[in-house]
Amino acid sequence: MSPIEQFQADRARAREAGDPMAAVCVLATVDEHGHPEARTLVLRQVEEDLALFMNSSSPKWQQLQQGGSLNTYWPSIEIQYRMRFTTQLIDPAVVAASWQYRPDTPKRMDWFYQLQQPQSTAIGSREELEQGLNSLSLPDPITAPTGACGLLIKPTMLERLDLNELSGLHDRRRYTLTGAKWREEVLVP
Repeated sequence: MSPIEQFQADRARAREAGDPMAAVCVLATVDEHGHPEARTLVLRQVEEDLALFMNSSSPKWQQLQQGGSLNTYWPSIEIQYRMRFTTQLIDPAVVAASWQYRPDTPKRMDWFYQLQQPQSTAIGSREELEQGLNSLSLPDPITAPTGACGLLIKPTMLERLDLNELSGLHDRRRYTLTGAKWREEVLVP
């Protein structure tokens, strides 16, 4: 089993166990000043690949051009993954189709980023944000704005830490992609 298949199998076990963390990851990037930034995002599935959907006005979009890493932890099965990766743009038609399943407010926020101001910028007050969001003139039918984007995650390194060993000695392994083959190393936990 490849480390990606192991990741998917572990994630499926966490979902079966009702783990609320099975759907999310922590994305870490570095900002333009060299400061680390981490945030929780939904980790999606597009066919066989992992994917992140976001708005291109978000600082994380630009930061990901320089690289990033993901971390998942599933308490229900006591397994953590750390992952380095490259990215590939998702076909805009796939993003647009997936975007239709988003709840209303996140859809409106994507349009707010496009028409009013970019994600993560300062605004005068919560009320100003709500008023701006409520006064948006949206297309009919509502479609994804051009800023709604997605990236396929192409892992190049995974570390799996299994904390669920009965002996108490954690099992930690690193998998590194070299060409088309994964190389496995057992690490001291």
